[in-house]
Amino acid sequence: MTIIVTDTGFAPDDWRRGFTPLEAFDADPDEQPLALDLPSDIAPEALEGRLDGILMIRVDFPAFSDGRGFSIARQLRRMGFAGRLRARGHVISDQYAMARRSGFDEVEISDALAERQPQGEWQSNSQWTAPHYQMRLMQQSAP
Repeated sequence: MTIIVTDTGFAPDDWRRGFTPLEAFDADPDEQPLALDLPSDIAPEALEGRLDGILMIRVDFPAFSDGRGFSIARQLRRMGFAGRLRARGHVISDQYAMARRSGFDEVEISDALAERQPQGEWQSNSQWTAPHYQMRLMQQSAP
């Protein structure tokens, strides 16, 4: 089973429409999927002008130490993508605030990860809008 993490905690996955892999999207320029699966090595600029009608994008995190997904999310938001943005894979609870700040709406985790890092751990990181240490340092060094 898939567990979706949001600011309110754990929830079951409510997306039932499936995801189109990037390769299939690239192979048929006329197809307009509702949801798109992106690998962590995509250059988001390749999707410029192709995001209309896409309701959800899911970005893969192949390892918790691979932060490219955060950059992808930020770039997609800068390009104007306003749909649901989901991180999938090896995202840990300590990275939840970073995921939210970079533009993700939710994180998809496995049951196994949910057992190792229960809902309380994720919720302790759900105050992602609170000033983080980098912001505090910038404020301290401002004249």
